[in-house]
Amino acid sequence: MDRSQIRQGVLDALLAIAPEVDVAELRDAQPLRDQVDLDSMDWLNVLLGVHRRFAVEIPESDYARLGTLAQIVDYVADRVR
Repeated sequence: MDRSQIRQGVLDALLAIAPEVDVAELRDAQPLRDQVDLDSMDWLNVLLGVHRRFAVEIPESDYARLGTLAQIVDYVADRVR
């Protein structure tokens, strides 16, 4: 699976929670929650969606490392090899 497929899967997980998000406006290096104004429950649901799509365990201790779209893609890419 390449990075563009992972990125699309992460975006799909996001869109399942916040379908109004314009993904063309998202910036990979900016905090994702700030860009799409997600509350903590929605954010947890996005991470759960990523977990389900990629079968990647995301322990709570790693949540702080997953603030941007790029960080989430990197995290998943490191674990699906």
